[in-house]
Amino acid sequence: MSRFRNVLLVAALAALAAPAIAQTKATGLGRPALPEEIAAWDIDVRPDGAGLPPGRGSVKLGEEIYLERCASCHGEFGEGAGRYPVLAGGAGTLNKENPDKTVGSFWPYASTVFDYVRRAMPFGNAQSLTPDETYALTAYILNMNDLVKEDFELSKENFASVKLPNVGNFFDDDRETSEKAFWKPQPCMKDCKPDAPKILGRARALDVTPDSKTGPRVE
Repeated sequence: MSRFRNVLLVAALAALAAPAIAQTKATGLGRPALPEEIAAWDIDVRPDGAGLPPGRGSVKLGEEIYLERCASCHGEFGEGAGRYPVLAGGAGTLNKENPDKTVGSFWPYASTVFDYVRRAMPFGNAQSLTPDETYALTAYILNMNDLVKEDFELSKENFASVKLPNVGNFFDDDRETSEKAFWKPQPCMKDCKPDAPKILGRARALDVTPDSKTGPRVE
């Protein structure tokens, strides 16, 4: 009987080890990514400026680019066209029932603006902007929110000096400390509530995605 159990144990261990062994074998598919291919994806920018490319751009140049390539969606003054996102305004609305979460009122870092514009804009033609154009657009969006002056030029060197007003209201996830009193070592998994669940509220429809009639045509 003990010999039979040993045979089963060896078989079980072999079965567990099989996937790990299989993963070490080459599949014959694909190839290692080239350094330039990795660099093309590795374009994130951190709040301290890490990841920024060399370059610079002025508010004035940013306005020209914005009116030509961005205003059709976001409005000439960042007010949003149709159901596209609003970029400017909203100061003092975060404690209201319907806050305006714009770059100036809500966003924590200028790097969020730069990173998103660089990665995803203009809509339908993402990553077509040069680093200088991205700096200029970021500078202009900051200017629309009265965060920099009209003669301001944004660059890699002065980027970290730009502070957004709502940065202090963002903090690290502290649930392990603040909600520890609510944790249970053995949480209930079945029939935990005697009564049937009730719907107390419903999410509001945001309608941020344009339909085919109101959205701009992208060639």
